[in-house]
Amino acid sequence: MKRTLRELAELVGGQVKGDSLTEIVRCAPLELAQEGDITYVKSEKYYRFLETNRASAVITPYQVTSDKKNLLWVENPELAFAKVLGIYHSKAYRPTGIHKTAWIDPTARLGKDVSVGPFSVISEKVVLGDRVVIHSGVFIGGSSSIGENTVIYPNVSIYEGMTIGKNVVLHSGVVVGSDGFGYVKDGDRHFKIPQVGGVTIEDDVEIGANSTIDRATMGQTLIRRGVKIDNLVQVAHNVVIGENSIIVAQVGIAGSSRLGRNVILAGQVGVSDHIEIGDNVMVGAQSGVLKSIPPNQVYFGSPAMRQKESWRIVALVSRLPQIKRTLDELVRRVKQLEEKLGKK
Repeated sequence: MKRTLRELAELVGGQVKGDSLTEIVRCAPLELAQEGDITYVKSEKYYRFLETNRASAVITPYQVTSDKKNLLWVENPELAFAKVLGIYHSKAYRPTGIHKTAWIDPTARLGKDVSVGPFSVISEKVVLGDRVVIHSGVFIGGSSSIGENTVIYPNVSIYEGMTIGKNVVLHSGVVVGSDGFGYVKDGDRHFKIPQVGGVTIEDDVEIGANSTIDRATMGQTLIRRGVKIDNLVQVAHNVVIGENSIIVAQVGIAGSSRLGRNVILAGQVGVSDHIEIGDNVMVGAQSGVLKSIPPNQVYFGSPAMRQKESWRIVALVSRLPQIKRTLDELVRRVKQLEEKLGKK
């Protein structure tokens, strides 16, 4: 595929500085770009590579200048490059039909142009929307529904009674609807609390490989519209994750916690049960959230606290060896003074 720089500028809402008829055939990272490629720089840290890379054009913020390169000026270079990448790598959907080894219950209802891969199981009363893609080895439990244009990658397990919206992507190994971890003590034994609720995943959600979304004890575990979940994430029973939130790898969210809109949980964050996290909160990597967090805050640490306070503590921790040496010296001097006074 070839497009001129001017065509790309029109598609991403940018402005060309240089030869607008330059033909672009590929996208490439800055360090590997060759003639015919387009790449991008998003901050001053990388501006020094503008003149030395071999790309035919570079996407940059407005007002960046170059004597040698064709530039595509935009407000957000990373976003523009993502859009251009999609232009060059998008593929028209072509349904592959139902593989002969797939098992589909007669009561299931499939929309138009559905694709079902080898050895997948579509159970009773399942509803699949138009253009749903089910890759190989997928299990979909009875009475579940999946909205149009959703893609389910290999070896995903969707338990019975789950609701999944439109334009959802579930990567390999995702489990939706496994039992929540609920037990109550019965003497020395653990009595299992029946997990009879469901999971609702709204439109435009993406869930990374080997993540698990537990069914609710009662009611629904709810993943709101536009949420993006990374690999190896655990979402427990009755959790609610608000619209457009980002949950990064190895996060664990305990039961009945509620996250607001546009929350970011960085890698390996742990959230205790029955916690409420407000809108627009960001929690730094490896933090432990033990108390609810109000909206519009940045928290870090274990236990998590406001970022500035946490950074002061981290800075203090780095000084502990010197503080310990100073304290030991003070103790030694006090002891010497006590000994001198005692002799008098």
